Amino acid sequence: MNCVVNHVSKTLRRSGVLNDVTLSFGSGTVSALVGINGSGKTMLLRAIAGFIKTSAGSISFDGKVLFKDIYFPPNAGVLIENPAFLESYTGFGNLKLLAGIRNIVDDEGIDFALSRVGLLEAKAKKYRAYSLGMKQRLGIAAAIMETPGLLLLDEPTNALDTDGVELLERIVHAERERGATVIMASHDQRAIEQWCDVVIHMEQGRVTGKDDLNIGRARECVIETVTEDSSRGALGCERGRL
Repeated sequence: MNCVVNHVSKTLRRSGVLNDVTLSFGSGTVSALVGINGSGKTMLLRAIAGFIKTSAGSISFDGKVLFKDIYFPPNAGVLIENPAFLESYTGFGNLKLLAGIRNIVDDEGIDFALSRVGLLEAKAKKYRAYSLGMKQRLGIAAAIMETPGLLLLDEPTNALDTDGVELLERIVHAERERGATVIMASHDQRAIEQWCDVVIHMEQGRVTGKDDLNIGRARECVIETVTEDSSRGALGCERGRL
């Protein structure tokens, strides 16, 4: 799914929380929004998710404009801020309730989502008994269970242990390979560097820079590969990339 953010601004209480943001996100890519707290990362995710209406500009998905042609992005999986579920329901029961809204995922699909985040054995446990990390995993499972074309993740590594982060890394790579558009806000430097194709820097609601990590990775790969054979070849490849 292609997502285009076109000159988007948002004002809250006379303060600009998003200021003339223009970005495009393509299918099969992972983009990271980075910046200090309050820089506008989560607000931009909320705008893309259709949770807030922008004050100016437009957001479109494959040419369909949000709040004009559609009210929510089609086929989106969203994890923004802290996941909220019913305390008295099991992990499986919570996902079953959500799946009933669109009725495109059966029990087997729910189990598959739970297995991807390492919660299959805990699916019958009440949500109130889940640890913080398990709650985060359930939120990720909810976001991916309907095979979304757009996946929005706000600080997805929060509360996850090492195993949880590794599972999430596999999920992000798999979603990219499947062709999903993944946009995440994160302070996790390793995740940003290892998982993402593009890094978007934000400050005071504005985009202040954009790094294409694929360019650097391609260059490093060529240099490392050729260096093993010939230092002269490595120098030639480096000049070619530059």
